[in-house]
Amino acid sequence: RVKHGERVMVSIQGSIVLAASGAGEHGALPPLFALLAIMLLSVVLVSLLLLRLQQSLLVGYFLCGVAVANSGVLELVGAGGSHGGIATMSEFGVMLLMFTLGLEFSLSDLKYLRRLALVGGSLQMLLCAAPVALITWGAGLSWQAVLLISVAAAMSSTAVSVKTFQDMELAGSPPARLALGVAIFQDIFIIGFFLVVPLVLSTGGEGSLASSVVGLMVRGVVFVLLALVLARWVIPKLLHAVARTRNRELFTLTVVGLCIGVAFAGGLLHLSLALGAFVAGLAVSESIYKHRIMAEVMPLKDLFLTLFFVSVGLMIDLQVALAEWKAILLLTLALMLVKASVITVVARWLDLAPKAALLGGVSLASAGEFSLLLLQKAAPSGMWSESMQQIMLAAAALSMGLLPAMMRQAQGLGEWLEKMGWRRVTAKPLDSVSLRKRIADMTQHAIICGYGPVGESLNTALTEMGMATLVVDLNADTVRRLQKAGQPVLFADAAHAETWELTRLATARLVAFTFPDATVTAAALEQVREHSADVTVLARARFASDKRRLKVLGADAVVHDEHEAARAAVAAVMKLCQMANLPSEVERGG
Repeated sequence: RVKHGERVMVSIQGSIVLAASGAGEHGALPPLFALLAIMLLSVVLVSLLLLRLQQSLLVGYFLCGVAVANSGVLELVGAGGSHGGIATMSEFGVMLLMFTLGLEFSLSDLKYLRRLALVGGSLQMLLCAAPVALITWGAGLSWQAVLLISVAAAMSSTAVSVKTFQDMELAGSPPARLALGVAIFQDIFIIGFFLVVPLVLSTGGEGSLASSVVGLMVRGVVFVLLALVLARWVIPKLLHAVARTRNRELFTLTVVGLCIGVAFAGGLLHLSLALGAFVAGLAVSESIYKHRIMAEVMPLKDLFLTLFFVSVGLMIDLQVALAEWKAILLLTLALMLVKASVITVVARWLDLAPKAALLGGVSLASAGEFSLLLLQKAAPSGMWSESMQQIMLAAAALSMGLLPAMMRQAQGLGEWLEKMGWRRVTAKPLDSVSLRKRIADMTQHAIICGYGPVGESLNTALTEMGMATLVVDLNADTVRRLQKAGQPVLFADAAHAETWELTRLATARLVAFTFPDATVTAAALEQVREHSADVTVLARARFASDKRRLKVLGADAVVHDEHEAARAAVAAVMKLCQMANLPSEVERGG
């Protein structure tokens, strides 16, 4: 592992430039650079293959790490000792993951799915962790090892399951909502667990357990108070001041700086960096800048999480894994069968229909991203053997890789079981959708980009026609005003690909660009057509050349400002001339 004293500088401006100590002899390529080049190129090639096969990219990243670590190519290019740099960068990916968890967390979401989250999630964690705890305790492991392994086994990969539900066009189905509810509970649980992980991993000898717990609680209270002050008085004013500059680079730097800064404050208090990043996300989760921040952070999070999964793969010794393939396969099957069975029973107890309960149970049957993270953090502690570490890591990754195929098979199996007489029940209605969910549930709506005079008039007209509308704007004052009025609105940049994922573009009827900046509209229009080839697009252009350009890019209709101004000017002049001639006509007529 890389010690905190080793320095890794990260500069983000369109690309990422990395430099670390130990660059090698004069004139030679730095080992870390060589590792990054090999790793990222292999990730691209493997990802293309997995996308064609409709498999999880996360597992592909893990396999890339395994292949790179065991192919001998690192030693060939002199990068054999650069694993520590990748591990350090992967920590940044974990921080960004926790930051986005805090950003997406909402008490209204918890209220919306409270029965599935609190009851279903707690039962799932308890019933999945209990048998693992009994087995590991019987094997003679320490209580720290039993706790870590049990929690790692109980966590699930909601990233893989949610993506598979979307691919199966079941994103709003009861099993998908079960997975979402359990994911909310797991997120809450893992945040609290990260608080005590340093205590669990400590070797003791620096005081009693009671004094360590008291010290942890005191530091936790101090950190919470600091976070409340930042969230109430500092962060909102800072974000508002930065947003009013309309400077994209400054906004991105501010967001990343907040994430790292609050995480650093948590580290100074000897708390988890991941916990600090979560609190930073939570501090801005209720602000109007939430969606814009998500659009800025998501690409960085995806890149550094790729490094995290690759870094886990780099820890796998292929010779050990091949020697233990029977144990790996047996552990994978046992993990998935036990978790699927337990969660299916819990889902049936929560009155989900049999087919929905089975699909929900299978969707949560794998290990998760946090399972890999806990095993990785515990590796240096020596709580279990190296071969056991290899078996658990490989089994966790394999279960995630098998999950999409298992979910598709579960859907067919559920239908067959129902035909065979598996008892049907009528599911209890879920809680009503909160106002916060209006955007997520929109269909056949109009997306209005820009809320100037044109956007406001168009929004009023469409609303009076009975069409739901979603406004996308970068004026913080406008977004605040619309939010108070109950208008669905996103503080986001139309030129960002992530913005269009948030707008539910796939179900929209109309996209209207009401501002005349053809450069921004062209960039946004390319994103729109990439996500949806059928949605109707209205654009606005200042010049004739811009109109032709937007038409080529796929706009169905373009309002030409100069043309419309010319028509309005001609009409106004004709009316004025008629009014000027009116007295003369009257006099002649008299």
